[in-house]
Amino acid sequence: MKIHQTDFSKGNVNRNILEVAVPMTMAQILNLLYNIVDRIYIGRIPEAGTTALTGVGICFPIITLITAFTYLFGNGGSPLCSMERGRGNHREAERLMGNTFSMLLLTGVLLMAVGYLFYDPLLHAFGASDITYPYARDYIQIYLLGTLFVMITLGMNPFINNQGFGNMGMLTILIGAVLNIILDPLFIFVFHMGVKGAATATVLSQMCSALWVLKFLTGKKAVLHLKKDAMRLSWSRVKSIMSLGISSFMMAFTNSIVQVFCNTTLHQYGGDLYVGIMTVLNSIREITTTPVNGITSGSSPVMSFNYGEGAYHRVRKAIRFVTVLCVSYTLIIWGLLKLFPEFFIRIFNNEPELISRGIPALHIYFFGYCFMALQFTAQCTFVALGKARKATFFSIFRKVLIVVPLTVLLPGIGNLGVDGVFWAEPISNLIGGCASFFTMLLTVMPELKKGAKGK
Repeated sequence: MKIHQTDFSKGNVNRNILEVAVPMTMAQILNLLYNIVDRIYIGRIPEAGTTALTGVGICFPIITLITAFTYLFGNGGSPLCSMERGRGNHREAERLMGNTFSMLLLTGVLLMAVGYLFYDPLLHAFGASDITYPYARDYIQIYLLGTLFVMITLGMNPFINNQGFGNMGMLTILIGAVLNIILDPLFIFVFHMGVKGAATATVLSQMCSALWVLKFLTGKKAVLHLKKDAMRLSWSRVKSIMSLGISSFMMAFTNSIVQVFCNTTLHQYGGDLYVGIMTVLNSIREITTTPVNGITSGSSPVMSFNYGEGAYHRVRKAIRFVTVLCVSYTLIIWGLLKLFPEFFIRIFNNEPELISRGIPALHIYFFGYCFMALQFTAQCTFVALGKARKATFFSIFRKVLIVVPLTVLLPGIGNLGVDGVFWAEPISNLIGGCASFFTMLLTVMPELKKGAKGK
């Protein structure tokens, strides 16, 4: 693959964003395939597909928690690194990257150890029944072995993207995703390993992606290099990284909390079938949300670099472009989900009862889907410009203060039952999305306008 580097300081801002966002979106879609392909194949295991899929779905909060710590350091360090590049301070940028890597390693080892100590009570607390627990246990025992590989791949890949090497960042994920697609059916069906095979394929694929990231960041092509002396931890740097990364951490961490409350509440009101339906809906949401993640993630290094350089008019253009792109995309997806709900559900499972009950649940869950784009756009802007407090507040606000209470309370109101759990998502998108987006418009945009006039 030809190596191309985007210069964030020159040319059209929209084009700069797309040059990073398109390969980054592709990379995130490919990264999503790690878990999505697992679910597609697991849902088709003869005689046990639905139960096995539900069991793996119960593991999601643990997997999401690992991802949250990856974001804490990777999404905190990479914007700071990009800002320092914009200021021309490459040495400090390398130190930020090295400190991020060290924290990912330390946290990865700790999370793996804690995971093995407590996965049994956690899976039961997350809604595992006697029927689904064996599948959840078999999957998570192997998945935890790949904790370090996941954290290195997802935590360090942003440092490839923020140097302008979007195609290399995509290749990082492509390597692992292709391997996973090949190995999944081999281990699941040919070697008859079931969910253990799916987890094994995922770990091996993530290992290959992690090795590629390290190879590139220590090689000659990179602008910033991962060096041993830069890995020496500095509390001031780690504090800065965590202060900015805490918002991304909270978004993923609160997702984990929401998954727990959803699974336990659905199990109470609808049993294992509705836990399986939520697993399918979460999978569909991950697929449809990935381009929004790619667009916002692709815009982040462009915004950070230009903000560090003082080119505030370019930052404002970037925010407007990302907003229009994300809202337009989510409106189209909402329409497709409304028209073809069965098609999306059948990607993961063909059981008639799951499909018949899943269709009305999907219509509720994705209602007003476009408001979700407002949350992503505002959140991305806050993080890219170093507005850690606002980013963190709105991460907590939508999930903890809106979704969790609604998930618990709505099922008992007006006999809503399981429908109440599904209504919590669109209500939170509306309130949380509008609150964060309009706060961004009222605080960030005037600051950028004033800064541009002052230059």
